[in-house]
Amino acid sequence: MDNFQSIFQQVLETGVASKASDWHFKEGRPVAIRIAGELIDTDLSPDAEFLMNILKGIATQEQMRKYAETGDVDLSMVVKSVGRFRVNFHRQRGSHAMTLRHVKRDIMSFEQLGLPPILEKIAQTQRGLIIVCGTTGSGKSTTLASILEYINLNFSRHVITIEDPIEYEFFDKKSYFEQREVGLDTSNFYNALVHSLRQDPDIIMVGEMRDRESFEAALQAADTGHLVLTTLHATNSSQAINRILDLYKHEEQRPVREALALNMRAVIAQRLLPKAFGGGVTPAVEVMMNSPTVKKLLERDKLEKLALAIETGKDDGMQSFNQALLKLINNGEITEEEGLEAASNPESLKMNLQGIFLGTDNQILGD
Repeated sequence: MDNFQSIFQQVLETGVASKASDWHFKEGRPVAIRIAGELIDTDLSPDAEFLMNILKGIATQEQMRKYAETGDVDLSMVVKSVGRFRVNFHRQRGSHAMTLRHVKRDIMSFEQLGLPPILEKIAQTQRGLIIVCGTTGSGKSTTLASILEYINLNFSRHVITIEDPIEYEFFDKKSYFEQREVGLDTSNFYNALVHSLRQDPDIIMVGEMRDRESFEAALQAADTGHLVLTTLHATNSSQAINRILDLYKHEEQRPVREALALNMRAVIAQRLLPKAFGGGVTPAVEVMMNSPTVKKLLERDKLEKLALAIETGKDDGMQSFNQALLKLINNGEITEEEGLEAASNPESLKMNLQGIFLGTDNQILGD
């Protein structure tokens, strides 16, 4: 093994042993490892040659070309005896830099991750569209993997994943998995989605919904009887719907809302908060189910009332961020300070913590 490879592997092994989540490399600066949310410097300061040797060892010619042309490339890497990593190579201030995230091979259950029990019901859905949303680093991919692994353990399904890059490796149990990586196995999300419909899938997972073409292909797949799971960068369920509609001109949005009302099954939004004790993080999860009320709000373009529908939709399995945060605080899983900082409506959460709950408008669908 070349010396630089040996040093590189040692840095990764040290981080994994310390339960690190991320590694940051840049020229002439000590490698920083994120452990329990904090960045800690190591003794290694890579130069340009070190970083380019790493890239050449894991990238295809097409990925090398993309990096040279754009200054960015995403890929995945498996290091023997260490694990799988999601890698982003990029340039900053004219020099090379690299960020790695450790992708754990063991996929945790809903209970282990602290996800609400309603996800088990969501995972049993046979057709339609399920969206997992949140900001970068909010655990969307982990939640999506947990849903797929629940299906893998309980149902005989043909599952096709389309990812950039592959993050979790699935091993066939009851289900039959095919995992396609953009740039390696297929040219782009859209082409992979279109061709997947000819591959007899039951379930299609699209790593991220990035453009109108991909969304329309996913919606077509859901409309023709498949279950489609995807992620979206949005802070909550209502914003996720608006992010989708923003792909269209105002006059084009009505049929999109109607298609969502027909095919959407659930939107799961989450934020990760530090645990009150013992280190680590726990998710606060908002769940919007496509209840009859939510469906009518989508059809009637009353999106401003979706938050209220979630707040009052407990019987349909829904919960708002504030309801999730209140439960976490009362259970002692997070501090009150952290909960208030993460709340969509801190003043309302303060009142809830004092036992004050304002009456809700029962005329959600009223004009």
